[in-house]
Amino acid sequence: MEREVDVNSEDNLPMPKVARLAWAVLAYNVAVILWGAYVRATGSGAGCGAHWPLCNGEVVPRAAGVATLIEFSHRATSGLALLAVAALVVATFRTCRAGHPARAGAVMSGALILSEAAVGAGLVLFQLVADNATMARAMFVAAHLLNTFLLLAALTLTAWWLSVGVPFTAGRRGRAYLMTGCAALLVAGASGAVAALGDTLFPAQSLAASLREDLSFTSHLLIRLRVLHPVLAVVAAGVVGTCAARLGRSGPTPNPRGVRIVTAIALGQIALGFFNVVMLAPVWLQLAHLLVADALWIGFVLLGAYTLTDRAVATARAHAA
Repeated sequence: MEREVDVNSEDNLPMPKVARLAWAVLAYNVAVILWGAYVRATGSGAGCGAHWPLCNGEVVPRAAGVATLIEFSHRATSGLALLAVAALVVATFRTCRAGHPARAGAVMSGALILSEAAVGAGLVLFQLVADNATMARAMFVAAHLLNTFLLLAALTLTAWWLSVGVPFTAGRRGRAYLMTGCAALLVAGASGAVAALGDTLFPAQSLAASLREDLSFTSHLLIRLRVLHPVLAVVAAGVVGTCAARLGRSGPTPNPRGVRIVTAIALGQIALGFFNVVMLAPVWLQLAHLLVADALWIGFVLLGAYTLTDRAVATARAHAA
């Protein structure tokens, strides 16, 4: 059953100017996420010591080393991301009437950017950085990835709703496919974050040595957990591909091109994962792997948003705007 939407209602109109801001904020947050991964991959997370929000007890560190500059720059860009999301929330509430779906997306974006900052602060204050190889750090890293993906989803939906001004109109089946695919990607992403941490803390000297360490019961737990990610990633790719195909058929607006794009990104991500293992996870390839993971996540969320939205209603409201 599809929910009836009043085409003539002026409560939920597209907001193109604010939408452009939302898409820009989304792109900027992806860049900040990649820089954060670079901080972890280079072991620069302790560059500011156990201080937060100060850096080594200073607002702006002086005579800073490379690690400090990398960590401080990440904090600065993260602070700008927080301000950008705050500006998006204010702009959305100023331009959208009560009941506009973008308001809900903006609120979620604001809440998630705050929790993102809190998790990042926790990593520093609890000294879960640099050479710390505890399971507490692994759990924090996984939670950080989950929060990051949810933040990207909230920003993506906010930008989408600002662009079309129409809430989801499909029934339970389409939403179930969307939620199932998202859950698979979250599980794969969390395992990938833990695997990347293991690669950073315990770099392998060769592929053969890496495989021996992964399968050895005497290896550190973070090393043994690395083997889970490729399995979960392949399963997630299959689930996402299936859910994408069914989303394309179940929603009010079929999008076969979007299905092909999401499937292609998923296959490309599996290929990158393979090369990441074979090449012993160089930093640049880790960043590329994460970038494609973000693209797959955003692409799947957008596919769901597109197919679950009645384009006839969206077009009518766009003309009304």
